[in-house]
Amino acid sequence: MSRVGKYPVPVPAGVQVALQDRRIVAKGKNGELSLDLTDEVDVTIEGGEVAVAPRGSDRKARTMWGTTRSLIQSMVTGVSTGFTRNMEITGTGYRAAVQGKELVLNLGYSHDIRYPIPAGIKITCEKPTSIKVEGADKRQVGQVASEIRAYRGPEPYKGKGVRYDNEVILRKEGKKK
Repeated sequence: MSRVGKYPVPVPAGVQVALQDRRIVAKGKNGELSLDLTDEVDVTIEGGEVAVAPRGSDRKARTMWGTTRSLIQSMVTGVSTGFTRNMEITGTGYRAAVQGKELVLNLGYSHDIRYPIPAGIKITCEKPTSIKVEGADKRQVGQVASEIRAYRGPEPYKGKGVRYDNEVILRKEGKKK
Protein backbone atom coordinates (compact mmCIF):
# COMPACT_ATOMS: atom_id res chain seq x y z
CA MET A 1 0.00 0.00 0.00
CA SER A 2 1.25 3.48 -0.85
CA ARG A 3 2.24 5.77 2.00
CA VAL A 4 2.11 9.08 0.15
CA GLY A 5 0.45 10.80 3.11
CA LYS A 6 3.37 10.38 5.50
CA TYR A 7 5.62 12.79 3.59
CA PRO A 8 5.12 16.46 4.48
CA VAL A 9 4.41 19.00 1.73
CA PRO A 10 7.22 21.57 1.52
CA VAL A 11 6.01 25.15 1.13
CA PRO A 12 8.30 27.12 -1.23
CA ALA A 13 9.26 30.77 -0.70
CA GLY A 14 6.55 33.18 -1.84
CA VAL A 15 3.70 30.84 -0.91
CA GLN A 16 1.61 31.33 2.23
CA VAL A 17 -0.45 28.45 3.60
CA ALA A 18 -3.03 29.06 6.33
CA LEU A 19 -5.44 26.80 8.18
CA GLN A 20 -8.89 28.29 8.85
CA ASP A 21 -11.20 25.91 10.75
CA ARG A 22 -11.57 22.91 8.40
CA ARG A 23 -10.28 24.75 5.32
CA ILE A 24 -6.71 25.17 4.10
CA VAL A 25 -5.86 28.21 1.97
CA ALA A 26 -2.75 28.65 -0.20
CA LYS A 27 -1.76 32.05 -1.64
CA GLY A 28 0.99 32.70 -4.15
CA LYS A 29 1.92 34.65 -7.26
CA ASN A 30 -0.64 32.72 -9.38
CA GLY A 31 -3.58 33.41 -7.10
CA GLU A 32 -5.35 31.76 -4.19
CA LEU A 33 -6.70 28.22 -3.82
CA SER A 34 -8.58 26.62 -0.95
CA LEU A 35 -9.55 23.10 0.07
CA ASP A 36 -12.25 21.95 2.48
CA LEU A 37 -10.83 19.23 4.72
CA THR A 38 -12.69 16.04 5.56
CA ASP A 39 -13.25 14.83 9.11
CA GLU A 40 -10.95 11.83 8.56
CA VAL A 41 -7.67 13.78 8.56
CA ASP A 42 -5.78 16.34 10.67
CA VAL A 43 -3.54 18.96 9.05
CA THR A 44 -0.75 20.86 10.79
CA ILE A 45 1.53 23.60 9.45
CA GLU A 46 5.00 23.66 11.04
CA GLY A 47 8.29 25.14 9.90
CA GLY A 48 7.45 25.66 6.23
CA GLU A 49 5.87 22.23 5.82
CA VAL A 50 2.30 20.97 5.81
CA ALA A 51 1.80 17.60 7.49
CA VAL A 52 -1.30 15.42 7.10
CA ALA A 53 -2.24 12.66 9.54
CA PRO A 54 -5.23 10.28 9.62
CA ARG A 55 -7.62 10.56 12.58
CA GLY A 56 -8.28 6.83 12.70
CA SER A 57 -6.99 3.55 11.35
CA ASP A 58 -10.03 2.64 9.24
CA ARG A 59 -9.87 2.35 5.46
CA LYS A 60 -11.61 5.67 4.73
CA ALA A 61 -9.18 7.62 6.96
CA ARG A 62 -6.11 6.03 5.34
CA THR A 63 -7.55 6.70 1.87
CA MET A 64 -8.25 10.35 2.61
CA TRP A 65 -4.80 10.73 4.21
CA GLY A 66 -2.96 10.27 0.90
CA THR A 67 -5.64 12.03 -1.14
CA THR A 68 -5.59 15.13 1.05
CA ARG A 69 -1.79 15.28 0.94
CA SER A 70 -1.85 15.07 -2.88
CA LEU A 71 -4.51 17.79 -3.13
CA ILE A 72 -2.48 20.10 -0.86
CA GLN A 73 0.65 19.41 -2.93
CA SER A 74 -1.27 20.34 -6.11
CA MET A 75 -2.52 23.55 -4.49
CA VAL A 76 0.98 24.62 -3.41
CA THR A 77 2.45 23.80 -6.82
CA GLY A 78 -0.42 25.59 -8.58
CA VAL A 79 -0.10 28.89 -6.72
CA SER A 80 3.71 28.89 -7.03
CA THR A 81 4.41 27.65 -10.58
CA GLY A 82 1.04 26.72 -12.08
CA PHE A 83 0.03 23.92 -14.42
CA THR A 84 0.17 23.77 -18.21
CA ARG A 85 -1.47 21.49 -20.75
CA ASN A 86 -0.29 21.70 -24.39
CA MET A 87 -2.51 20.50 -27.23
CA GLU A 88 -2.00 20.07 -30.96
CA ILE A 89 -4.50 20.28 -33.82
CA THR A 90 -3.98 18.06 -36.85
CA GLY A 91 -6.03 18.26 -40.05
CA THR A 92 -6.40 20.35 -43.17
CA GLY A 93 -8.05 23.66 -42.33
CA TYR A 94 -8.21 22.88 -38.61
CA ARG A 95 -7.07 25.84 -36.52
CA ALA A 96 -7.58 27.71 -33.27
CA ALA A 97 -7.41 31.36 -32.25
CA VAL A 98 -8.14 33.36 -29.11
CA GLN A 99 -10.54 36.26 -29.69
CA GLY A 100 -11.19 38.27 -26.54
CA LYS A 101 -12.48 35.90 -23.85
CA GLU A 102 -13.27 33.06 -26.29
CA LEU A 103 -11.30 30.30 -27.98
CA VAL A 104 -12.48 29.97 -31.59
CA LEU A 105 -11.94 26.51 -33.11
CA ASN A 106 -12.30 25.56 -36.78
CA LEU A 107 -12.49 21.77 -36.72
CA GLY A 108 -14.10 20.82 -40.01
CA TYR A 109 -17.68 21.52 -38.99
CA SER A 110 -19.95 23.89 -40.90
CA HIS A 111 -19.60 26.43 -38.07
CA ASP A 112 -16.90 27.78 -35.79
CA ILE A 113 -16.86 26.46 -32.23
CA ARG A 114 -16.66 29.25 -29.65
CA TYR A 115 -15.41 28.06 -26.26
CA PRO A 116 -15.72 30.67 -23.46
CA ILE A 117 -12.51 30.77 -21.41
CA PRO A 118 -13.36 30.24 -17.72
CA ALA A 119 -12.04 32.47 -14.94
CA GLY A 120 -8.65 31.41 -13.62
CA ILE A 121 -7.59 29.85 -16.94
CA LYS A 122 -5.31 31.39 -19.57
CA ILE A 123 -5.40 30.00 -23.11
CA THR A 124 -2.84 31.00 -25.73
CA CYS A 125 -2.27 29.94 -29.34
CA GLU A 126 1.35 30.51 -30.46
CA LYS A 127 0.55 28.86 -33.80
CA PRO A 128 -2.88 28.20 -35.33
CA THR A 129 -2.36 24.47 -34.68
CA SER A 130 -1.27 24.62 -31.03
CA ILE A 131 -3.21 25.45 -27.87
CA LYS A 132 -1.69 26.08 -24.44
CA VAL A 133 -3.97 25.88 -21.39
CA GLU A 134 -2.50 27.38 -18.19
CA GLY A 135 -3.83 27.88 -14.67
CA ALA A 136 -3.28 27.41 -10.96
CA ASP A 137 -5.92 24.72 -10.39
CA LYS A 138 -4.74 21.36 -11.75
CA ARG A 139 -8.27 19.93 -11.93
CA GLN A 140 -9.62 22.94 -13.83
CA VAL A 141 -6.73 22.96 -16.33
CA GLY A 142 -7.32 19.27 -17.08
CA GLN A 143 -11.08 19.76 -17.35
CA VAL A 144 -10.76 22.65 -19.82
CA ALA A 145 -8.26 20.70 -21.94
CA SER A 146 -10.57 17.68 -21.92
CA GLU A 147 -13.56 19.78 -23.01
CA ILE A 148 -11.58 21.30 -25.90
CA ARG A 149 -10.38 17.85 -26.99
CA ALA A 150 -13.95 16.49 -26.87
CA TYR A 151 -15.06 18.77 -29.74
CA ARG A 152 -13.07 16.65 -32.20
CA GLY A 153 -10.93 13.91 -30.69
CA PRO A 154 -8.18 12.34 -32.77
CA GLU A 155 -9.36 9.67 -35.17
CA PRO A 156 -7.29 6.52 -35.75
CA TYR A 157 -6.98 6.56 -39.57
CA LYS A 158 -5.37 9.91 -40.40
CA GLY A 159 -4.89 11.23 -36.87
CA LYS A 160 -7.05 14.30 -37.53
CA GLY A 161 -8.44 16.16 -34.54
CA VAL A 162 -7.36 17.75 -31.27
CA ARG A 163 -4.88 15.81 -29.13
CA TYR A 164 -2.58 16.36 -26.17
CA ASP A 165 1.05 16.96 -27.13
CA ASN A 166 2.24 13.77 -25.41
CA GLU A 167 -0.68 11.59 -26.54
CA VAL A 168 0.08 8.60 -28.76
CA ILE A 169 -2.57 7.80 -31.35
CA LEU A 170 -2.75 4.14 -32.34
CA ARG A 171 -3.15 4.25 -36.11
CA LYS A 172 -5.21 1.80 -38.13
CA GLU A 173 -4.33 0.63 -41.62
CA GLY A 174 -7.53 1.47 -43.47
CA LYS A 175 -9.43 -0.19 -46.30
CA LYS A 176 -7.85 -2.65 -48.70
CA LYS A 177 -8.85 -2.88 -52.36
